This record gives sequence, structure tokens and C-alpha cells, in this order.
Amino acid sequence: MANKTNKLAFLSMPAPASYVAGLGRGASGFTTRSDIGPAREGPSAEVVAEAQAKRGEEAEFDPEQFQDPDNEVGLFAGTAYEADDEEADKIYDQVDNNMDARRRARREAREASELAKHRAERPKIQQQFADLKRGLSAVSDAEWENIPEVGNLTRRKRKREDRTFVVPDSILVGDRQKNEYENSLDSRQQEGGGFETPAENGTLTNFVEIGQARDKILSLKLDQISGTSSVSGTATSIDPKGYLTDLNSVIHKTEAEIGDIKRARMLFDSLVKSNPKHAPGWIAAACVEEHAGRMVAARKLIKAGCEQCPKSEDVWLEAARLHNTQDAKIILANAVQHVGQSVKVWLKAASLESDIKSKKRVLRKSLEQIPNSVRLWKETVNLESNPVDARIILARAVEVIPLSVELWLGLARLETPERAKAVLNKARKAIPTSHEIWIAAGRLVEQEAGAEGKDEATWAKELAQVDKTIELGVKELRKHQVMLTREQWLKEAERCESEGSPRVCEAIIKATLGMEVEEEDRLDTWVGDAKSAEEAGKVGTARGILAYTLRVFPDRKSIWQKAAELEKIHGTRESMLAVLSRAVHHCPQAEVLWLMSAKEQWLAGDVSGARKTLEEAFVANPESEQIWLAAVKLEAENGELEVARELLSRARKVADTERIWMKAAVFERQQGQITTALSLLDTALTKYPKFAKLYMIKGQIHQAKTDYTAARAAYTAGVKACPKEVTLWVLASRLEEADGKSIKARALLDKSRLVNPKNDILWAEAVGVEERSGGSAQAKTLLSRGLQECPTSGLLWSMSIWAEPRATRKTRGVDALRKVPHDPEVICTVARLFWAERKIEKAREWFGRSIAAEPPDQLPGRDHGDTWAWWLRFEREHGTPEHQQEVINGCIVAEPHHGTVWPTVAKDVKNFGKKTKEILELVANSLE
Repeated sequence: MANKTNKLAFLSMPAPASYVAGLGRGASGFTTRSDIGPAREGPSAEVVAEAQAKRGEEAEFDPEQFQDPDNEVGLFAGTAYEADDEEADKIYDQVDNNMDARRRARREAREASELAKHRAERPKIQQQFADLKRGLSAVSDAEWENIPEVGNLTRRKRKREDRTFVVPDSILVGDRQKNEYENSLDSRQQEGGGFETPAENGTLTNFVEIGQARDKILSLKLDQISGTSSVSGTATSIDPKGYLTDLNSVIHKTEAEIGDIKRARMLFDSLVKSNPKHAPGWIAAACVEEHAGRMVAARKLIKAGCEQCPKSEDVWLEAARLHNTQDAKIILANAVQHVGQSVKVWLKAASLESDIKSKKRVLRKSLEQIPNSVRLWKETVNLESNPVDARIILARAVEVIPLSVELWLGLARLETPERAKAVLNKARKAIPTSHEIWIAAGRLVEQEAGAEGKDEATWAKELAQVDKTIELGVKELRKHQVMLTREQWLKEAERCESEGSPRVCEAIIKATLGMEVEEEDRLDTWVGDAKSAEEAGKVGTARGILAYTLRVFPDRKSIWQKAAELEKIHGTRESMLAVLSRAVHHCPQAEVLWLMSAKEQWLAGDVSGARKTLEEAFVANPESEQIWLAAVKLEAENGELEVARELLSRARKVADTERIWMKAAVFERQQGQITTALSLLDTALTKYPKFAKLYMIKGQIHQAKTDYTAARAAYTAGVKACPKEVTLWVLASRLEEADGKSIKARALLDKSRLVNPKNDILWAEAVGVEERSGGSAQAKTLLSRGLQECPTSGLLWSMSIWAEPRATRKTRGVDALRKVPHDPEVICTVARLFWAERKIEKAREWFGRSIAAEPPDQLPGRDHGDTWAWWLRFEREHGTPEHQQEVINGCIVAEPHHGTVWPTVAKDVKNFGKKTKEILELVANSLE
């Protein structure tokens, strides 16, 4: 014991100063808070300075102690900025300004002299040519025109000489032998046969015998599998035809599925044992066994469930499902003993019967048990093929269940009109809160009014009764606190239209459209309702809403125009003319309504009626420019040229507008009276010098006569008077191009872009000039600059797509659609890309999208004539005559006026008087 004490005595002794625990085993030394004592604050700055002074040490130099006082982070960091400090700063600033002013004049004079000396040595380019520019003012127009053209020498490379090399004979021989083949066998192949190869031991292998042996072995294996011996001809019980079908019906379950089934079986077994009166547990347990393929076990379980839960209809229905038809009938017969009030059980029992008579017997038995079930009565009536028997059953049904709207309406449909009225009256008294009964009464009145053999007065009187019936129904419903919303009533109106009762639809709208709408919001709300109904395909509802709106606002031109457009698209020409005749009566000052009426009469072939309409329009609007021009067009289109000329002469005196003068000049030009047309233009230009179209027509007349000097003078005067008119700049540029002066055309377009920035038409024309003059690289550069300035221009994006190589056009098209997704020109270009790739259906779909596109702040796609022409060319190549006619009809209805090629063809003098169809054909033929 003493020895042990002495050995462990070192534990109570203090450790040596250099002792580190575990150092002999590779540990490293460390210190803890217990080794160095508690944490404490270090000496302050004052204590450190005092100790340094005692030791004779100098204090450390602080480099920031003399910091800029303006920053206030050094010596004066803790002081406040007072009024005297601000005054001192002002005095110092004043002194600095005075010192700077003393030398300012001298310094500025020195800088001016140095700049003048520098300019004298190196003058600006504009100063070098200032005298030449001043001299240009003395150059006459004739001298300016005689300046020779300068060729385009930009970005041209010398053509490299083609270098040729002599091809070696070895390459020629090798290429010649590349496609040769042997048609004979060598000696070794002739000895052993054509399909034999030498084996490793020198013998030849015959592949024909190997193939025959393989086929024989395969046939033996197939005979063994099918149980048929090719020798004996016997066969087993396997059905060779249904063998694969039976294999498909076998369900192979994985180990995971088997484990899940076992686990579910155990859980549901515990559930039905712990709570045997829980019907869903029995149903779930039976379904698990059914899924596992154990139908016997599933039927046993569901049978036990029926015994444990006899009052649950779901258990009985599941039991009937799991058994065959005969057993299911027995099960449901037992079910009605326990759940005789279950409608589902009786319906299931009726569905198990195969003949109609048995079904009727089951359903009538069910009605004895559940006489207040509407569904059972409906199923019973549906089985009756004789209307008399069905009427008897429904009569009994409404006696038993007087609050069922469906049964009352069904009985009314089977009765004669007179007796149906009595039935509906009884139904209205029994159920005063049903709006369906009132709507059915209105439909019955409409049906009686539509009977044959009635004069127009009687018919109109009976139709007016429909409005009274619906209006009375709305009032009665309000008395009984039945308040349907506007949206609900509009849905009922749309349903009546779908079921063939347009008069009831209109009556509902009349009685309910003004509900829940503020007086100041009525117009916008009703117009929105009509638009929504039209988009949903409910034209009758939209027509009724607009008709009611026009009764409230008969003097609104826009509503009459919407009603006329609705009839034009969805109605007949007679209905449209009827709307327009009422419209001009209520809005005699609306020129557009008179013009629409006259145009429709003209298109219908009633020229005299159109003349009469325009005469009435003259009376209401004697100084209307549009009506005068419409009358002139009507007479000119029908060959009455002298009458049209006389009308234009009178119009210039009565209306005297710039457009009438322009139309007079155009008319004389179309008739070949060029001198008269120029005289009219000169007179008009003195009156209206700011009307750009007069300059355009004058220039075009001179250009057609190849009098380029006079045409140039007209365009020059035009761009000076109307610098913002883009078309004038384009025509002037094309004149120079036609005269062979591409440089001047380019200069004109550059100047036009300075006057009219961010205009895509001018950029497109500039690109076209470069392409036609052969500068494709310069055209690409201009196109890029144009897209930078006009990033939302569909015209420039379309040109950029075609400027790309074929491989990258689709990518460029995607970029264009991402930038301008609703632009008709871009969509048409994408359709043409699909056309080039022979994707016919996609191309047709995208052409339709381009026509239907309606971009914001731009013209709709249907107004682009070039798009219609491209679509027609596509259908000519890949479509049927029906497709082509559909495009032509759509173009005639749309009447386009804009595009790149369309206006040029339509306004050509040679095409005067041609219809939209003929212009479409010409444009389609001229497209490249």
C-alpha cells in the first residue's frame, strides 16, 4: 500500500514550469482562462504616456493629429460648427475669389490667343470650305442638274485571280476504281461455293447449311412450345389465337406491390374488427382483395359488411358491383328490405334489368316506397315512349311533388298550348319564386305567335305579349324577394337564344338590362355587354342589347354604327339596310351613316335607291365633302361621267375643300384630260399650298410624261411646303432613282430622315435604294441603324428577316415576334417562312393570324392588302378552290387600303374602276 502511495505522490505535487500535458504522446500545448487568470482592461492612454515619460521614452507621433480641419475628424472632431466658424469660412472664400479675379483677365486673354494661334495653324473643315459653301448660292438649277454622277467606290474589293493546279494521275485512277465492283469469283471461291469462307484449319464453312440448321431447330422449339408435333399432327389445349391475349390479361405484381397489399390487408382487417359498424372500412377491405385478384375473398368481406352495416347504401351497392348480374339482383332485393328509402339502390336495381317492362316495374315499386323523389319520377317518365302515358305520370308527379320546377315544365311541354298555359299558371301559383316558369310561359307565347296563318298585325301583337309576360314575371319575382343579378338574367337570355327563342331573349334584355347600373355608366356597360355576347357567339343577345341601348340613346351615332356592323357581319343586307334607315332618321347629321346606307344599296344593285339616299343626305348636309365625293364616285362607277364632272364642279363651288379639288384633278387625269387636271392642280395649289397630295399628283403626272424636270420641281415645292409628309420624300427619291441618279435619291432620303426622325418608311426606302443600286452591305448597315432608331417597326423587322441567310431566318423571326408580337407584317413574314419550308397547315394558320392581328396604335391586319395577296398566292399553290374563294371573300369584306404594293396598284390610273377582287388578283400577280 505504501509503494502505491509513493508512486502516485506526484499527482498532488505542482507541475514544472515547462510541463505540457500529453506532450510525450504528440499533443501540442495550449492555455485556458484558468491558466492566465480573469480578463481585465489594459492600461489607458494616459497611464501609458506617464510610464513612457518616467522611462524617458518619447511619445509616438500621431500622423492624423494635424489633419484637415474641414473634415472635422482630427483635432476639431468633437467641436461644434458655430456662427463664427461659418463667418471665418466666408472670409477665406472671399479672399480666394479676389485672388482668382486678379489674374482672371490675364489668364483668359492668354488662353484666347493660344486658341486663335492653334486655329490659324489647324482650321476646322467647315472653315476651309466656307467660301465654297457661300459660292453655292449662285449655282442655278440647270447647273445643279448637270452635275455628273459619282460612282459608288465604297467597300469594293479587287477580284482575285483564280489559281488552278494540275491533279495527279494517282488521284484520278483512285477515283475511277472507287465505284468498281467484281462480278466474278476467284479460284478458291469457285472450289468451295460462292457463300463459303476459309476456316482457320483450312476447311471451308458453308453458311447456307448453317442457316437451314438454325431454321430447323427454331421450328422444333416452336412445336414444343405450342404442343403440336409436326410428325403426329396432334395438338394440346392451348388456344393459339387467344394465347397472346390471355398473356396480356395476366397482371404481374412486383414485390413492393405485394408488400403494400399485405400491409393494407392487415390494416383493414384490424379496422373492421375494431369497428365492425364502419361501412367504408368494409368497402376498402373488399377493394384491396379485388385489386389483389382474390374475388372470392372480396365477396366474402363485402357480404360480412352487408351483415354488419345493413343500413348503409354504399355497402349494398359495392356488393352488387362485385357480383354478377343475377347475384346482384338478389343482393339489391335484400337491400331494399333494409334501405328502402335509398334512391341509388332502386336506380341500380332498375339498371340491372334487361328489358323496359322490368325496369318500369322496378321504378314504379320504388315510387311506392319513395314518392317524393324527383329523380325517380324523371327516370320513370323517360322510359315511357307514349306521350299520353308520360303525361299521366307527370300529372301524378306534380300532385305528389308540387315544388319541383322540372316536373311542372316537363308536363307543360307534353300538353297542348291551351292546357300548357293552365299547367304553367298552376306551377306559378305553387312555386311563385321560380323564374324558369315565367321564361317557359314567354316561350309558349312566342311559340303560339310563330304559328302559320296569321297576319302581320296579329303576329306583332302576340309578340308584344312576350314582352309583357317577361316584364310581369320580373315584377312578381321582385315581390317575392327573388332578385336575380344582371349577369344571371343575361345568361338566361343567351340560353333562350340557344334553345331557339330569340323573342324571349330580347324580352329578358328589355326587362332586366337596366338593373344595377348607374345612370352615367349605362352606355359603356351596355356596349361592353353587347361586345361580350358577340364574342361568345350569341348574336341575338348582342342584337337585343344594342336595340335596347338605341331606344335609350337614339342620337348616338357610334351605337347605330355598331348595330349596322353587327348586321353586316352576322345578319343580312336587308336587316342592315333596315338598321341604317332608322339610323339616318335619328342621326341626320351623321355623314358616315348616310354613306353606309348608300353603299349597301349600291352593292345590292339598287343604284336609284343609292342616288335617292344621297339626295336626302344632301338635304341634311348640304356642305358635306364626303357626301359630294360619294355622289361623284357613284356616278363615275356607273358610267355617268358628265354627271360626275358636273357634280365635281358644283362641289368646288359649294363645299370648296382641298380634297374636292384633289378628286376633281384625279377624275380628269383618269379620263385622260391631263391639261385640265394640271390646271385644276395649279388653281388648287394657290388656294391650299399646304396640301401635300396636290404636289404628289402633279409630280406623278409629269413623271408619267417623262418630264423629270417639271416633276422634280413639283416634288421640291412639295417638300418645302410640307416637310413632314413622308410620302412626298419617297416619291421625290424614286423620281431621282428613275432618272438614274441614285446618289441624289440617297441624299434626299438622308435629308428627309433629319426632318422626320424615327420614321420606319423612310428607313425602309433608304434600304431599298441601296439594294437596288447594288450596295447590299450598305443596305444591311442602314437596316441595322433603322432598327436601332425604330425598334418596334414591323416593316423593318420583316426586311431584316429576309436579309438574313436562309439558315438564320427562323431565329431572326423569333426575335421579331418577341419584339413586336402583334404586328401583321411580321406575322405574315413568319407565315411565308413556313411556306418556304413546306409546312402548309402552319403557314395557313399564321396567315390567318396576320389577318386577325390588331396591334395597339397601328392598323389592323385585315387592312393590309399585301397580306391578303400573299395568302392568295399561297392558296393558289397549295390550297383548294374553296380556300382561295374564302381568302377572296374575306378581302372583299375587309376592303384593305394599305400596304407596300397594294396602294400603288389600287391608285394606278389603268386600274380605275376595278373592284377589290380584281385589285387583289393584280397585287398577287405582282408580288415577288
